[in-house]
Amino acid sequence: MARTLAFHGAPGALDFLGLRQSRRGDTEIVYDDGAALRMIWRVAAGTSPEAVGDALRAAVGQRRVVPALYAELKKRAIAIEAVAR
Repeated sequence: MARTLAFHGAPGALDFLGLRQSRRGDTEIVYDDGAALRMIWRVAAGTSPEAVGDALRAAVGQRRVVPALYAELKKRAIAIEAVAR
């Protein structure tokens, strides 16, 4: 069964970050700004979902979520690959 984690921004913010498992079994990060932007990244194989979840939790509370996400992933040495924009 697929595991999914979802994080929403502060009250009033529409930002959403989610962690999901694709049909192929890859772990993916989903970002949606609630208006026009939806981005999906594939997480490198062998990466702990807990580590990615911690990065998402830290980034979603920031004012600029996507740059904060990149910084949190870099801090934890988590490699990602863009899938869709």
